[in-house]
Amino acid sequence: MIKLKHITTTYDDDFQALKDINLEIKHGEFVSLVGPSGAGKSTLLKILTRELIANEGEAVIDGINLSELDSHDVPYLRRKIGTVYQDFKLLSAKNAFENVAFAMEVCGASEEDVNKDVPKLLSIVGLADKATNFPHQMSGGEKQRLAIARALIHRPKMILADEPTGNLDLVNTYDIVKLLLKINELGTTIILATHNREVVNSIGKRVITMDMGKIVRDQIEQGKYII
Repeated sequence: MIKLKHITTTYDDDFQALKDINLEIKHGEFVSLVGPSGAGKSTLLKILTRELIANEGEAVIDGINLSELDSHDVPYLRRKIGTVYQDFKLLSAKNAFENVAFAMEVCGASEEDVNKDVPKLLSIVGLADKATNFPHQMSGGEKQRLAIARALIHRPKMILADEPTGNLDLVNTYDIVKLLLKINELGTTIILATHNREVVNSIGKRVITMDMGKIVRDQIEQGKYII
């Protein structure tokens, strides 16, 4: 699914955010990406969505070489990838149904498809009864589940979740983790960037540790990890 070879990324201020990253992730894996702030986790996710282009090295996703990808083909790539962020990025003036519907309409979905798919997506994330609620009427956990529903609109092969539980309490955190695990069981590759040790250990799957722009550990030991 993902193959990174010798990826190095330097920002305009000469800060080297990624240093010689080599990584392979198979289709259907659930990978936790951990490390302190500034370790390079978010930069790595931006490479995968082609928000950034590496200064050196090769990044291939689902057979697509990102360095050779024409700019007009980037939206096609991003339809393979669902993204979830810490701050939800919901439209405050639209209700739950409309938030998901709008994301579909922007990509040219028909009204028939919207009316068929949006209720299914809301049901998958446990928000079937919240379709007419606006974001300000929803809890933090509900907002994040809505963001996940929106990320699923194109049936992506991969979900990138960047600190999705950072603003949530303990109960909602584990609800989101269980939802991501459910989506993974259906065959979607999940990459979860987090600094929460308890969340990572509760998942019991592969963990990649980053520090100062490098991968310093890629490890699983009987379902528990050293972070």
